[in-house]
Amino acid sequence: MKIAITSTNNSLDSTFDLRFGRAAYFCIFNTEDLSTEFIENKNVNTKSGAGNKAAQTIIESGVSRVISGDFGPKAKDMLNKFKIQMVMLDDDSKTISSIIEQLKSNNNYA
Repeated sequence: MKIAITSTNNSLDSTFDLRFGRAAYFCIFNTEDLSTEFIENKNVNTKSGAGNKAAQTIIESGVSRVISGDFGPKAKDMLNKFKIQMVMLDDDSKTISSIIEQLKSNNNYA
């Protein structure tokens, strides 16, 4: 399974970004081989529709779950349509690596 985590930058030391459509990067954590990759959100500065375009990026990446602080209504609709689970986290002081370690320790993949 692939899990996307919204991130302020493109490293595991980056902090979690509460914004979905305006997050700078998406960290893609693959639970099968425990690998990570970062995808730049090219639509972060789009005047409108950033959430929808971010959702499209997530869908094209083969992600099954997204962890973010909030999702706009259009992004929610699109992610729901493609059966992508949305998990909301409200702690923007966490690093991407700490979120991944928590997922690993809880075996919270299903």
